[in-house]
Amino acid sequence: MAATVNSETPKDASASVIAQQAAMLNALPFSDTRDFDEASRGFLGTLENAEIANPQGRVVWSLKPYGFLSEEKAPATVNPSLWRQSRLNMNHGLFEVVPGIYQVRGLDIANMTLIEGDTGVIVVDTLTSIEGARAAMELYFQHRGKRPVAAVIFTHTHTDHWGGARGVLDDEMLAGGKIPIIAPNLFMEHAVSENIIAGPAMLRRAQYQFGPFLAKGARGQVDCGLGKSMAAGSVALLRPTDLIMETGDKRTIDGLEFEFQMAPNSEAPAEMHFHIPRYKLLNLAENCTHNFHNLLPFRGADVRDALAWSKYLGEALQMWGGKAEAMCGQHHWPVWGKDRIDTMIRQQRDLYKFAHDQTIRLMNHGLTASEIAETIKLPASLEGAWHGRGYYGHIRHNVKAIYQKYLGWYDANPVNLDPLPPVESGRKYVEYMGGADAILDRARKDFAKGEFRFVAQAVSHLVFADPDNQSARALLADTFEQLGYAAESATWRNAYLFGAQELRQGMPKAPPRPPMPRETLAALRTEQLWDVLGVRLNGPKADGKHIVLNWAFTDTSESFVLTLENCALTYIAGAQAEKADASFTLARGTLDEVIAKQTSFPEAVAAGKIKFTGNAMRLGELMGLMDEFPRMFEIVEPKRTVVS
Repeated sequence: MAATVNSETPKDASASVIAQQAAMLNALPFSDTRDFDEASRGFLGTLENAEIANPQGRVVWSLKPYGFLSEEKAPATVNPSLWRQSRLNMNHGLFEVVPGIYQVRGLDIANMTLIEGDTGVIVVDTLTSIEGARAAMELYFQHRGKRPVAAVIFTHTHTDHWGGARGVLDDEMLAGGKIPIIAPNLFMEHAVSENIIAGPAMLRRAQYQFGPFLAKGARGQVDCGLGKSMAAGSVALLRPTDLIMETGDKRTIDGLEFEFQMAPNSEAPAEMHFHIPRYKLLNLAENCTHNFHNLLPFRGADVRDALAWSKYLGEALQMWGGKAEAMCGQHHWPVWGKDRIDTMIRQQRDLYKFAHDQTIRLMNHGLTASEIAETIKLPASLEGAWHGRGYYGHIRHNVKAIYQKYLGWYDANPVNLDPLPPVESGRKYVEYMGGADAILDRARKDFAKGEFRFVAQAVSHLVFADPDNQSARALLADTFEQLGYAAESATWRNAYLFGAQELRQGMPKAPPRPPMPRETLAALRTEQLWDVLGVRLNGPKADGKHIVLNWAFTDTSESFVLTLENCALTYIAGAQAEKADASFTLARGTLDEVIAKQTSFPEAVAAGKIKFTGNAMRLGELMGLMDEFPRMFEIVEPKRTVVS
């Protein structure tokens, strides 16, 4: 089923797309340049091209490929509103928010905020990679002098906000145990479920959201809305030492008072905001940034609660309205001035409330998710607010997320209750429509008229019915490309253009997925390790097998019974089975080393790190039932491998 590689290059924008871009230029207030002034305000210095390399010399982040964004006028192949946002996201380096508070922006998709206390610096969010975090800290020290790290704060559970923690806190700092790591309640539970358990599927889908394999340029990847792209580099999770439990909780950190607000199930399942009275600074994490955010990102996640999100912003306005003179978030650039801050929070509050309430209103009139997306229109007061534009999320897919949250995937029409999967339905559609030639003939005529959305639907059926049909692949790629050129949302653009690239060139060659870092494994509770193993168990291969294993960990004083039965892997904490197949005594750190593939169970036994009784071969039998997840799998064409 493998397709012939097609080296076709990106095309020009069509006449219909050029007309759409011109209409966008006339519809929005492009003469308002305040964001450009604020995005560059307080600049202190940067790295050339924001370039960061790992110890082996491999570049893990650079803005050099985005030099084409120096042009003020958008080319026809990029939505002019998205071009504007992409240029704003080119500001990079160390910036002063107010004296004593600094941000590193543009060295990652996310920001690092640095807050100076009485004796040291408090680091808020540590970027995606260890290399990026080290570079950010060095840039800060270069301009502000060397200061000890007094604390680390994780505002929420997404990797781009905690992955670089080991670039801020080294082994010596961690060994002392005196530097608090502060995070919202349930941080570890959600960091694991969102980033690790479903990680393999999410990472592949994220390639469509962020476009890392697309060429950077006016016909390729220009931005992600929130920032430029996913950062590469090394990632490790550190377990928090102090959890914020409820709104109103306060901490005095290095002489500074912080007042916290909890915002669970907003942009992340565990997220929090804070205010620092001494600096009159408000930080709303990722819940009040310069775009309409995602309620359900393309990579996948729990559906976010738009109503709760709106209420948290309203509560923040009640708690701190009129008190803050600067507001910064963990993406994009700050805003200054009490009126400007309060106006932005009110508009963001109302943006999420409008999307929620009007979706539910139309839903209760009987409209389905796709019908709501076609019907809903933002009011003029929100439509013209640059920070409410759909560069990352978008009203057209956010309303579908709200619908899903309340009613699920099923639209109540029985035709959609149990449809054929794409390959089988594709073959029947092709047969019904008179064959491949008839489909392509009609589709080309509709393409010429700019009816790209339906052309994509129709020709996709042909690709799934016959993935080796090069004419079908080429026309679908051309169609995706035009949809991408017209898209205001960076994530829509990336998805369309990456789909086009894969149809033309096949999936990118990517190395096998590396083992999970030992540092991340060490941060997981043992129960979470068993959960990770559970989702790797191949149920059909385990049919009829029954294995019981006792585990006793000498360094954590934990004990578990791990049971394979009925094709499911379960565990009981604080127990040992009398009739176990085998019993293992070891340090929890040794288990981490085995899962990280730094050693194997037989090697650890031979080294005296594991003691056992019973039949240790049953453990090998269990591990032989575990799937290794592929880094890549087909998305815009049929799966080549049958998964059972």
